[in-house]
Amino acid sequence: MAEPQLGPIVPNKPAIPPTRKPLHGRTITLEPLTAAHSDSLFSCLGGADNARLWDYMPDGPFTSKADFDNFIHYAATSEDRLFFSIMDHTGLKDAYSGKAVGFLSLFRIDVKNRAVEIGFVTFSRMLQRTTAATEAFYLMLAFVFDELHFRRCEWKCNDLNVPSKRAATRLGFLFEGVFRKHMIVKGRNRDSAWFSIVDEEWKGGVKGALEKWLDADNFDAEGRQKKDLVSIRLGK
Repeated sequence: MAEPQLGPIVPNKPAIPPTRKPLHGRTITLEPLTAAHSDSLFSCLGGADNARLWDYMPDGPFTSKADFDNFIHYAATSEDRLFFSIMDHTGLKDAYSGKAVGFLSLFRIDVKNRAVEIGFVTFSRMLQRTTAATEAFYLMLAFVFDELHFRRCEWKCNDLNVPSKRAATRLGFLFEGVFRKHMIVKGRNRDSAWFSIVDEEWKGGVKGALEKWLDADNFDAEGRQKKDLVSIRLGK
């Protein structure tokens, strides 16, 4: 009888649980979310004008500052999710220099199996499609793989959320499939698209490509990229 095919043996060493600490980059700092960030975040994420930013989120939109403050308190004190505010260094808008312009989190933190998810990504319009936005994901991924020694980082989104799926593949996440009827969100069906980066991929090219793309020499005097991230990762 043929021997059963089993997976390779994995060292019995769990990942390190993430702690609340700032993560510093060239264009932004990721700071653990606190109530002190609520005013800045509400001004760029709250109100009727920003309601569409919450279309695919489980919470929001928020037109009431009091409701938003309650949400921030919940997020900042969550025991199973670690939220970070994205603090702008580059003056995306003068009024927001040094202030919070979005947030994201680590959750589904499984230190035994060394898997974690990046999610609750909520970026203001001024932050979207900027160098700072890409650096926020780089800092999170470097934290996950280089400091905490996770084997797998996941990205899940509504399968209808085309910008999120496009962002995942641009960063280097690989598409794994769709979980049909995965959730009911705000009374609507959600099929979830699943993506991941594993540690070999991070070390084998994803990290290096992000670092080359983020390098100041990859941008001209007006801040325009000289080479796009996917081309760098593919060696073009």
